[in-house]
Amino acid sequence: MKTRMAVAAAVLAVRCALTAAQTPAMPPAPAMPPAPAMAPAPAMAPAPAMPPTPAGPADFVVGDIRVEGLQRVSEGTVYNYLPVNIGDHITPQRAREAIRALYATGFFRDVQLRRDGNTLIVVVLERPSIESFEITGNKDIKTEDLQKSLRNVGLATGKTFDRSVLEDVTQYLTDQYFARGKYGVKIDSHVEEETGNRVKIKIEIKEGARAKIRQINLVGATRFPQKEILQTLELKTPNWLSWYRQDDRYSRESLQGDLEKIRNYYMDRGYANFQLASTQVAIAPEKEDIFITVNIDEGQVYKVSQIKLAGTFVVPQAQLEQLLLIRPGQTFNRKLITSSQELMQNRMGRDGYAFAKVEPVPTADNANHTVALTFFIDPGNRVYVRNISFAGANRINDEVLRREMRQLEGGWLSNTSLERSKQRIQRLPYVKSVEFETTPVAGSPDLVDVNYKIEEGPASQLSGGIGYSETYRFMLNGSYADADFLGTGQRIAVNLNGGAFSKVYSVSHTNPYTNIDNLQRTISVSYSDVTQFVSSSSNFSSRTLTFGPTWAYPIAETMYLRAGAAFESSQLLTNQLSSALQAQQWVQQNGHPYNRIAHDDSTNNEYVFYGSNFKSVELVTGWDWDTRNRTLFADRGMRHSLSFSATVPGSDVKYWIGNYTFLRYVPVYRALTLSFLAGVDYGAPLGSTTAIPPYRQFFGGGPDSVRGFRESRLGPKDQFGNPYGGNFRIVSQNELILPMPSKWAQTARVSAFFDIGNVFQTGNKLKFFGPDGSTVDNYHFSTKELKRSVGLAVQWLAPLGLFRFSFGVPLNARHGDPQLHGWGDETEGFQFSVGNAF
Repeated sequence: MKTRMAVAAAVLAVRCALTAAQTPAMPPAPAMPPAPAMAPAPAMAPAPAMPPTPAGPADFVVGDIRVEGLQRVSEGTVYNYLPVNIGDHITPQRAREAIRALYATGFFRDVQLRRDGNTLIVVVLERPSIESFEITGNKDIKTEDLQKSLRNVGLATGKTFDRSVLEDVTQYLTDQYFARGKYGVKIDSHVEEETGNRVKIKIEIKEGARAKIRQINLVGATRFPQKEILQTLELKTPNWLSWYRQDDRYSRESLQGDLEKIRNYYMDRGYANFQLASTQVAIAPEKEDIFITVNIDEGQVYKVSQIKLAGTFVVPQAQLEQLLLIRPGQTFNRKLITSSQELMQNRMGRDGYAFAKVEPVPTADNANHTVALTFFIDPGNRVYVRNISFAGANRINDEVLRREMRQLEGGWLSNTSLERSKQRIQRLPYVKSVEFETTPVAGSPDLVDVNYKIEEGPASQLSGGIGYSETYRFMLNGSYADADFLGTGQRIAVNLNGGAFSKVYSVSHTNPYTNIDNLQRTISVSYSDVTQFVSSSSNFSSRTLTFGPTWAYPIAETMYLRAGAAFESSQLLTNQLSSALQAQQWVQQNGHPYNRIAHDDSTNNEYVFYGSNFKSVELVTGWDWDTRNRTLFADRGMRHSLSFSATVPGSDVKYWIGNYTFLRYVPVYRALTLSFLAGVDYGAPLGSTTAIPPYRQFFGGGPDSVRGFRESRLGPKDQFGNPYGGNFRIVSQNELILPMPSKWAQTARVSAFFDIGNVFQTGNKLKFFGPDGSTVDNYHFSTKELKRSVGLAVQWLAPLGLFRFSFGVPLNARHGDPQLHGWGDETEGFQFSVGNAF
C-alpha cells in the first residue's frame, strides 16, 4: 500500500510542478523585482506531465501557510508531515517532495499546493472514513480471522478508506480460496458513499465447492503400471483418507514435488535418460474438477560400467570405496548414488571436514546403454568449533547441557558428534525439542560457532487430594516429582499417602552425574503400613520399610550396568476368615511366624490371625541398552532392560526375581510408527522359602499390561475371587502410533493397540480353587491362556502427570463357569490412569 501511495504521490507531484510550467507567468522586468501584487494562480497545482518549470515565479520564500479542505484531519497533523516551514524557500523540487510526503500519510486522495502572495496554500481532499465494514458468505475462513487481518491493513470501521487496498484485499482473498482448492470463488466488494465523506463497505463471498483432483494421467508410461507409480505421489484422486490427508487438493508445489518423484521412480530403476516432456493442468468449466496430465519419455535401462573416485583424499580411498552402495554391472540407481554421496560426505564430516563435497558425475554411453560414474571429492578445509552456546534454556543450568555434549569446543567439527549431542540432550525428560545450527566465524574460514536451540518441557509434577471411603476412611495424598530440581538435572520424588488404614511414604533422589565418568546414583526410602489389604484386593495387613542405593555406570554411549541393594524389614498379618489361603500358608511357613487371637464380643467368637516378621537384604544388578531418540514420546530407536535381584544368604526369606523388557519403534510410512513392547517377569523361592512374598507377586490387566481387562485382575485368584498374583508374567503391547500435528507431537499421542499377556503360577506349592472351593484352578503357563485385546489409546502429558486413556475390546475373555468350577475374567472397556512421567 505504501508503495502505491509513494508512486501516486510522485506522479501527482510531477503533475503539480508541470502545471506551474503551463500557467502563464509575467515576464520579469529587466531592472525590477517580480511584481508582488500578482493575482493568485494555481502555480503548483497538478497538471499533465510536461518538462519541469525553471525557477521563476514558483520560487518564493514562505511567509505563511494555510490549509484548506480538512474535515477530520487536524491542521497540526498536516503541519507535522509537511516538510516546509515558514521562512523556507520553495522550489519546484521542494513542492514535489511536500506533495509526496502528504500523500504518504494515506489520509488524502488529492493534494495541491497553491500560492497567494507569500502564503503557501495546501489544498487537500481527504479520503473518506469507513463507517461500517461487513463480510458475508465466508465459511472456510473464520470472520474473526478475516477481520483481524483486514484491520491490520486499514480496512476496519473508523479507518481511512483506500480503494487500492480494497482491491488488494479482494485479490488476496481470492488467492487464499484458490490455495484451498476453491477455484469457483466469487468475491464482490461494494462501496456505498454516505454523507460526511464516509463510506460503507460490504464484501460478499460465494465460496463455491472445493475442487478435487479427478484424474492423474501419465502419458507414455508403458514399462510400469500407472497405479504403482501414482501410489508414490503426494497428490491423489479422492480416497477414503482424503478427508484427513487432504491429498486430493491441487497444489503447484505438491505437483512439482510429485514430478520429481516420478523422475526418481524411473531413475532408481535404471532409466538414466528419463525425460519429463510436459505437464498440463486443466480445470473443468464448473471449476470443481482438476485433471492433471504428465507426458513422459521413459528412455532405456542403463547399466553402470565403471565407478571411479577422484579428487583429494583426506580419508583413505579404500574406506570411501567401502561406502559405495552401487557396483559396476548393476542397474543404474540414482537413489543408491545419492546415498553413497551422503555416506562419503558424512564419513569426512566425522573427521572435521564438515563442508566436504562429493559430486557424482555420470558419463553416458547411449549406444551401449551404460553409464560411467566418477565421484569427485573436495574435502575443503578442516573446520574447528570456537564456541558452543545454548538458546532457550532458561531453567536448565548450562552445566547440565554441556555434560551431554559429545562435540567439544576447540575440537574439529564432527557431524556425528553434533547429532549425538543433540540426541542426548533431547532424551532429557525435561527437554521438549532440540535443533542446532553452525555459524561461520567472520574472517576465519576454518572456525564455526555451534548454537543449540532448546525448547524446554515441563520438569516437575505436583498433585494432591483428600478423600473418604468406607474402607480407608479419610485419606490425604500428595506427590511431587521434579526431574530437573533447581535446574541441576537431579531428580527428586516424594510420595505421601495417609489414611486411617493405609499409609505409604516414599522419597527418592537421583544424581545422574556423581563424577566425571557419568556414574549415576539413586537413593530411595519407602515405608508402607496397610492394615486392610495390599496388592489389589488380597486381604492381609502389611508393614514394610525399604531402603537402598542403586548405581548405574555407562559401559558404552548407550549402555549402562546397574548395581544396588535394598534393605527391607517387613511384617505381614493375615485374617483366618478373610485373607487368601495362599497368604495364610505363606506367613505360617516363612520368616518368623506368629499367631494372634482376637475375641469378638458381639458374637463371642475367636479369630486367629497368622503373621510373620522377616528381614532381608536384596542385591540388584541390571543392564540397559537405550537408543531411543527421546525419553517421552519416542518414535525411533529401541530399549533393552534386563535386571536380576536376589536376597543374600542370612536373609529371613530367600528368593530371586528376573525382569526383561524390550521396546522398539519402527517407522513404517510417513508419520506412522509401529512400537513393540515385550516384557517377561519371573520369580522363584530359594532354599526353604516356599514362595516369593505375596507383595512381590506379579499382576496383570490394565493400562500397563493387557488393556480391556480390569487392572490387576488377571491371573491366579484366591477363594474369594480376588487376584493373588503369580510368579510369572508375560506381556506384549503392540501399537500403531498415528500422526499428530507438530504442536502436539511432544505432549500427546494417539495409537491403535493389540495387547497380549497374562499372569501364571509355576510349581505346585501354591494351590488355587474355583468358586466351589474344591475344584483346583490351574494357572500354569499355556499359550492358550494368553489374553488378547485391541483398541485405541491416548496419552497426554499434563502438569499433573501423564494421563492415559484407553478403550479396549477383549478378544478371548473367559466367562465364569455356571457350575462354579472356575473364575471368569473381569473386563473393562474404558480405562484411565495418571502417573509420573519423569
